[in-house]
Amino acid sequence: MSTTQDSPDASATPEAPVIRSFVAIGDSFTEGMSDRLPDGSYRGWADLLARRLAIHAAGSAPAQGAPAEGDGFRYANLAVRGKLIGQIAAEQVDAAAAMNADLVTLVGGLNDTLRPRCDMGRVCGVLEESVGKLAPSCGQLVLMRSPGRDGPGLERYRARMEHLFGFIDELAARHGATVVDLYTGGPLADPRLWADDRLHLTDEGHRRVAEAVCQQLGHSPVSDWRAPLAPSPSPSWLARRRADVRFTREHLVPWIGRRLTGRSSGDGRIPKRPELAALACEDTP
Repeated sequence: MSTTQDSPDASATPEAPVIRSFVAIGDSFTEGMSDRLPDGSYRGWADLLARRLAIHAAGSAPAQGAPAEGDGFRYANLAVRGKLIGQIAAEQVDAAAAMNADLVTLVGGLNDTLRPRCDMGRVCGVLEESVGKLAPSCGQLVLMRSPGRDGPGLERYRARMEHLFGFIDELAARHGATVVDLYTGGPLADPRLWADDRLHLTDEGHRRVAEAVCQQLGHSPVSDWRAPLAPSPSPSWLARRRADVRFTREHLVPWIGRRLTGRSSGDGRIPKRPELAALACEDTP
């Protein structure tokens, strides 16, 4: 766990820019799986980041004067699980660009790298086109080198992932975007920060990602997102095999079934926050 407690009062330096609108686009990582709330919906790092940004914006109002009506913090999350980079470009990028937000985060392409056949040239080309649309339309564009879970699954796709991340670095340099490096973030590779499906972060994993983005945006640390987890006994051989069987039955087989039939976990789903709108009262302190 983190080494310090969350404290919104310490969330920003005087130099941190005030962000009054934030649009997040991407796939399940940005939708918030598997940071599940009691009602069964997902929260995730983008929602946590929005809350922090809203607190900062509200705290800056007295010094800058009360914002005009409609100028309060607004947030949209267009991400939908299972989306490939081509779908993100077709369904989310133009909508996000039209919102002219202070901040846009784009995380995509990783689902493509996990497919048996992946045209990395096409993935990079679509990503380049998307960044070219988004960068001029927003105050700040944030890209990410996504985290990877330790284990044999990562090794199988590591070359593709690193190809993608290298291209993201190039795009950021060309377009003035910011890159948050979660791939070399140490503890984010710890399997204990990943859900049972081995594809999505736990609530603590998402909290660390939100903290990493906040710090990259110039906010003072409220916790050390790179802090290693406390040592714990390794699970027994039998416990590991039981976990493998459960993972295969509950997650791997359904995933393979969707691939074979051309379906996606995001089919028919709409974004959880399709409009750039104020946070609800329960989302802010």
